[in-house]
Amino acid sequence: MQKMVIIGAGMASGRMLEHIHEADPAAFDVTIFNAEPRGNYNRIMLSPVLAGDRSFEEIVTHDDDWYAANNITTRFGERVTAVDRVRKVVIGEKGEVPYDTLILATGSLPFIIPVPGHDLPGVVGYRDLEDTDAMIDASANQGSSAVVIGGGLLGLEAAAGLRMRGMEVTVLHIAGHLMDRQLDETAGYLLKLDLEKRGIRVLTEANTKEIIGNGKVEQVLLDDGTELAADIVVMAAGIRPAVQIGHDAGLEMGRAIKVNAQMQTSDPDIYAVGECVEFNENVFGLVAPLYDQAKVLANTLLGKEDVFTVRELSTKLKVTGCDLFSAGDFAEGEGREDIVFRDPKRRVYKRLIVENDRLIGAVMYGDTADSNWFFGLIKDGTNIEEMRETLIFGPSFQGGEAAAADPLAAVAALPLEAEICGCNGVCKGDIINAIEGGVSTLDDVRMKTKASASCGSCTGLVEQVLAVSLGDGFQIKAEKPICKCTDLTHEDVRRLIKAQALKSQPAVWQELAWKTPNGCHVCRPAINFYLLADWPLDYQDDLQSRFVNERNHANIQKDGTYSVMPRMWGGMTTPDELIAVANAAKKFDAAVKVTGGQRIDLLGIKKEDLPAIWSDLNDAGMVSGHAYTKGLRTVKTCVGTDWCRFGTQDSTGLGIKLEKKLWGSWTPHKVKLGVSGCPRNCAEATCKDIGIICVDSGYQISVAGAAGMDVKMTESLVDVATEAEVEEWVSAFMQLYRENAKYLDRAYKWVAKVGLDWVKKELSDPETRKALVERFDISQSIYQTDPWADHVDNRADQYQHLADLTKEAVT
Repeated sequence: MQKMVIIGAGMASGRMLEHIHEADPAAFDVTIFNAEPRGNYNRIMLSPVLAGDRSFEEIVTHDDDWYAANNITTRFGERVTAVDRVRKVVIGEKGEVPYDTLILATGSLPFIIPVPGHDLPGVVGYRDLEDTDAMIDASANQGSSAVVIGGGLLGLEAAAGLRMRGMEVTVLHIAGHLMDRQLDETAGYLLKLDLEKRGIRVLTEANTKEIIGNGKVEQVLLDDGTELAADIVVMAAGIRPAVQIGHDAGLEMGRAIKVNAQMQTSDPDIYAVGECVEFNENVFGLVAPLYDQAKVLANTLLGKEDVFTVRELSTKLKVTGCDLFSAGDFAEGEGREDIVFRDPKRRVYKRLIVENDRLIGAVMYGDTADSNWFFGLIKDGTNIEEMRETLIFGPSFQGGEAAAADPLAAVAALPLEAEICGCNGVCKGDIINAIEGGVSTLDDVRMKTKASASCGSCTGLVEQVLAVSLGDGFQIKAEKPICKCTDLTHEDVRRLIKAQALKSQPAVWQELAWKTPNGCHVCRPAINFYLLADWPLDYQDDLQSRFVNERNHANIQKDGTYSVMPRMWGGMTTPDELIAVANAAKKFDAAVKVTGGQRIDLLGIKKEDLPAIWSDLNDAGMVSGHAYTKGLRTVKTCVGTDWCRFGTQDSTGLGIKLEKKLWGSWTPHKVKLGVSGCPRNCAEATCKDIGIICVDSGYQISVAGAAGMDVKMTESLVDVATEAEVEEWVSAFMQLYRENAKYLDRAYKWVAKVGLDWVKKELSDPETRKALVERFDISQSIYQTDPWADHVDNRADQYQHLADLTKEAVT
């Protein structure tokens, strides 16, 4: 009888033994090693054990009696130290065992992120019963806290189990959304919502800097300075194949132990199965392909012809009661078309990806009843051309007609207390009450409630409330939507983002029933701006949702090169700065142009040279002039009282103060500002977005000018006596513009829409003005950063390297 030795008593080798013993129980004399002091159990069911739903005994697949009944010699709790291929023996801690056939089933190891403190007691992986018992023990203390690093399936199951045992749980995930390998942004967003409802705190784009503790883990420190209390830290950031034995034995290796289609390694007497193998550059972490491998290996060892192939896999998952499904390829790509269905009220999201009349991918959340049917279409490569219009509704709708989506669903779902008119504090319930009292027109609503009677930006939303309430009895005036992705206007979206507290792009796509998965080049920049303007502390600016100039922090020219323009505060510079500019121009062969905004433009810079020229200018103390941005561009000044005999105030000093206060602020469109030291207006302040004229009695502030395709003189806003008042009024005006204007509307267009009287009314109230300035300062504390310095700062690269290490380890 041939001697078979197996290293590893996991699910793959266990299934292989079942196949062999069903076919020929006497085929092999089997000895099995396992580093754990036990045999095969269902690792997938460790989560219910952690949650308290099952005992360990209930998830044991092969107990001692099974091994005894099948005459298998067990060496459990004994590690294998080496394999001698020449003598064909396996060397264990307690002695050698000869083999004719050797099976490597060593599985995988949890990836432990190599941050300081990763080896402290209390830091565990989530791979075996010992890890599970450690988590259960940690949860025994009332009020204890856990941090789970990793927002994949395993990490979320660990978080759910710990939460069910009463712990305060925080999940840290390095990517922008949970389960990013299986789900797209919207599905990840919905999952995050459901987990937070269950009391689990979720932090995405979270990089762990250090694990802190004195003799045991006590705290997790993130690279943004966040500190999290932790009685236990669970590392669920991925797995890596456990292949040291194969490597030491001299087998052919890739990312794991390389095998052929019969699961045979480079040594004809040694086979491998499970998570430790690599086949055709693929490694495996799901149980389905492991069981396929087990069957192929059993047939091969019994002399039957069989081959292992990588088949299309679907993932139907159950994370703490959340239904998820993903299959195929759901990445965006040229020639691919998305079909999207959203039901915000029921938290349902479905996305199908079609290419060449074939379904190639699907992602679903909340309703996965038809997932097997969709998976069949993907596997079979079915032509879906005939069912294209009804495909998203599943098999029961084929041949029928799908119900049209209700464009007013988002407004209908708003609670009665949701604010509709911010100017006058009118909520949805106030308008509903007015309608129930007989109001039936927009003008009537304005008279009864004052909603839409001030700035008018909520007009579309008021009309939609009327339409929802009156049905066909009210016809909404056709307003142009943002783009083809939605039926909502810019004003609708701004109001709904605030009313529903939508704080991420996936939240907007789902809750406002976007027709595309992730918006388009038209709506993404607008949504990105609205979110960062309304939620500066909660939303992180998305560089990919910006135009090319803003992404590259320079102006692209017609020949593909870029122009770089450093900031010169108030038009002032120094000899050292001029020397730095000259040196940079010579070094990078740039053309030099003095601009109308009192700055110097370096033209003809190659894209690959941008970081280098930024670094040189940064070293000279110069920051980005943001000549490319939807934000503050220039503050043009005259010399004022410093040099001019007509100057009435220090216009240069005031301009520098304003520029240093306002730079870096994202706005709906570019903002230009001028400060003239006297009514002679040498700085051309009266054709800027914001202009200040210095007079003997103080300062005249005017707004809404233009000197581009439209030429328009500014309109008087207010006269003030001090520089501090100028800063206050200008900051408040900027914030009012940021919070209310349509994206890509210059200040003069916005003022024309809402009326200068409304702007004056808002800013004349000291409390309102103070609140606007406070909100502007909060935003500046986040976004007033020099993008050039960010790009040349090595600290960001260090954390990116750590992120890359983690992602590479995930299988």
